Amino acid sequence: MRKQASVLHLDLDAFFAAVEQRDKPSLRGKPVVVGGTGNRGVVSTASYEARAYGVRSAMSTREARARCPHAAFLGGRFEAYRETSAAVMEVLRACSPLVEPLSLDEAFVDLERAGLPDLELATVTACAERLRARVHEVTGGLTASVGLASSKFLAKVASDLDKPDGLHVVVPGTELEVLHPMRVTVIPGVGPATADRLHGVGVRTVADLHGLSLDELVRLVGKAHGQGLYQLARADDDRAVVAERETKSVSVEGTYEHDLTDRVLMAGLLRRQAQGVAKRLRANGISGRTVTIKVRRYDFSTVSRSVTLASPTDDGALIGRTATRLLDDLDTTGGVRLLGVGVSGLADWVQDDLFTEAAPEDAPEEPGDDATDAQVDEAGARHRSGWYPGMDVVHEEHGRGWVWGSGKGVVTVRFETAETPPGPVRSFATDDPLLSPWRGDDGARSGAE
Repeated sequence: MRKQASVLHLDLDAFFAAVEQRDKPSLRGKPVVVGGTGNRGVVSTASYEARAYGVRSAMSTREARARCPHAAFLGGRFEAYRETSAAVMEVLRACSPLVEPLSLDEAFVDLERAGLPDLELATVTACAERLRARVHEVTGGLTASVGLASSKFLAKVASDLDKPDGLHVVVPGTELEVLHPMRVTVIPGVGPATADRLHGVGVRTVADLHGLSLDELVRLVGKAHGQGLYQLARADDDRAVVAERETKSVSVEGTYEHDLTDRVLMAGLLRRQAQGVAKRLRANGISGRTVTIKVRRYDFSTVSRSVTLASPTDDGALIGRTATRLLDDLDTTGGVRLLGVGVSGLADWVQDDLFTEAAPEDAPEEPGDDATDAQVDEAGARHRSGWYPGMDVVHEEHGRGWVWGSGKGVVTVRFETAETPPGPVRSFATDDPLLSPWRGDDGARSGAE
């Protein structure tokens, strides 16, 4: 723990949903849910308007629809999220060379390397406000919540205390005062299983945890886990901001001589690969949040699907379950030549028991850092039905818009962009030759599958 509040954690508010509202004027101020849109889907991100109805990340899409049936349910547009994230990370790196991205929407920044005249509270607070204003500017209006503290742990906790669009500073010397009233689950590593064990001995707050001796914690949760909880309950965290974290990922993949067509076999292979990924994670003392599968089909087209968990894991069983559920949403008719599993969004701590067997099944999030541009394009522009809700499209007569919905041979499009007012809605045949996915200003038209 440092003497000054020189560690900054920035978290973009409801990031995926906010990007959709930015780019779709008709959805501004309305409930938006991003994630898997089918019956087996899961919510990746919900706008604050949807959260008011109880919709939250990792909830099944079925339950989200029951809670908020009037929300716009959209699939992910990975390229838009990555472009927006890149603009934010550029702003942060212009402030300090030590930026540690945790995912597309959050990062740590080391202000000791920011070239500030000093690290007094007024100086670092003003720097944080400038960063928030600059992020709002470069993202076209997105907001960010920021925490400032003397350690990474406290900075991340602080960024959650004044959401959305807030700034919270933990004054050095008040760390325990801030932490002690909080539920023990605020500490990384205290998932449902650990929380149950702690509740069994009367530990419900960080103050309660602080009251346990190291020996008691080791007996409850094991040596390594107990040591970590003992330190964090005392706000003892000296982890450095690691700039190279963003590019790291761990993956295992295999190419097969004969095309695979058996889904059960594919699922088994993914689970086996997941165990290999987990073994490598544990060997390096790291864990990851984003699980990605890579599938190369018989025609050599490559697709990827990803989901970002609430907290990092190195559990091979969890990674395997997540990977097989991502496979459920892919059409492998015709065969598969290559399968792979990867984990990115790496960290140096683990949260246990994130999801049960009823966990997310097909929520697409950002592809892992090792995904190619082609994979990102494929993941963001393709769906088994050809057109998915939220997809960017262009019509030769009506211009640019996005898919409102599709079915029974018809696709409905709302024609608007971030730069226009809310636009009109038109319906077309799904095979209309004048309608195609939008690839960006420099991209070519491409027909839907």
